[in-house]
Amino acid sequence: MSVRFVTRSVHAYLDYPVALALMGLPFVLGLGQSNPIALWLSVATGSAAFILTVLTDHHLGIWRVLPYKFHLAVDLLVGVVFLAAPSLFGFTGLDAIYYWLNGAAVVAVISLSAPEEGVTA
Repeated sequence: MSVRFVTRSVHAYLDYPVALALMGLPFVLGLGQSNPIALWLSVATGSAAFILTVLTDHHLGIWRVLPYKFHLAVDLLVGVVFLAAPSLFGFTGLDAIYYWLNGAAVVAVISLSAPEEGVTA
């Protein structure tokens, strides 16, 4: 049994709520205390993630023009940037914890993603 259980279909169902959470949670949590970028980086990333999801070739994509592998590569880049953001921008406290947790979650989901086997979801 493979540890890589996040299928294209599961990933698609995660995309929209995660994008919306990235846009809304910073306001709910009051991010930006250590640096205003802590608020707006998440909002901008959530907006971009929503657009990426709309354009991704999976069953919940609306205009399926971007390959799923490209989507995964962008997600991995976001995870790495989120992990580095506290050091790059001087985030502390809740701002830093938010980015470390989200970055780790994104990298974990990508690392648990099942390889494509020619099956479209």
